[in-house]
Amino acid sequence: MVSGLFSRSAASSADFSHLQRASIEFRKAAKSYGDHQVLNGVDLQIDPGEVVAILGPSGSGKSTLIRLINQLESLSDGEILIDGKPTRQLTGSALRQLRSRVGFVFQQFNLYAHLTAQENITLALERVHGWDKRAARARALALLRQVGLEEKAQQMPAQLSGGQQQRVAIARALASSPQIILFDEPTSALDPEMIGEVLQVMKDLAHSGITMVVVTHEMQFAREIADRVVFIDGGDILEVAPPAEFFARPQHARTRRFLQKVLNPLHQENPE
Repeated sequence: MVSGLFSRSAASSADFSHLQRASIEFRKAAKSYGDHQVLNGVDLQIDPGEVVAILGPSGSGKSTLIRLINQLESLSDGEILIDGKPTRQLTGSALRQLRSRVGFVFQQFNLYAHLTAQENITLALERVHGWDKRAARARALALLRQVGLEEKAQQMPAQLSGGQQQRVAIARALASSPQIILFDEPTSALDPEMIGEVLQVMKDLAHSGITMVVVTHEMQFAREIADRVVFIDGGDILEVAPPAEFFARPQHARTRRFLQKVLNPLHQENPE
């Protein structure tokens, strides 16, 4: 856990209040790879504007869960609905429209190394969404300003710190004004001193009211910012609760063991 997690920074005054929001519903959503079952028909309702933290051990299915939302992974069974509309098996323009509504921030940034910070944001605006170059550049600069990086617009990814690269990635995910933004362990590839600057931007986003689903191992973020915490293990959702209840009174024995392990790693009586 990082001390001073939400220290004030250049990015901490960002105003994301213009963003819209949408609901997400999983109905018996299942995913398998051959004989390997990753998700076992999960049900979950996420309300518009809700911030949900997804916790669980490695290999539990939590990243797969969010990658199904914008079809980075395809469902094996069940359904996922955005604002009540089924999304399974969308193709072509319908799939592009879905992905414009759902921003995604990856663990490893996934920036194009040969493009500047600004160009990483304008690329999809111009090629996918049909923006003209001037409008796309203005949009990119406005987003970089919101995440505290306007002065880095012409820098290449290799010239940026890990935290700065991830903030560019967040700006890119926001470029099409999505109604939902998904984060797949956005701080796990960062050095400890860079984590706070990324989490601060995420905190500002959470306060904007956009729907957020965050796969994370940052317990303090889940405790302080999430509206609900979802605990998943072995492809099953075992517990869903508000943070205060989740951390103080976990109901499932597996949840209690997980929290003991991550919150008190040096004081485990029965390590798994």
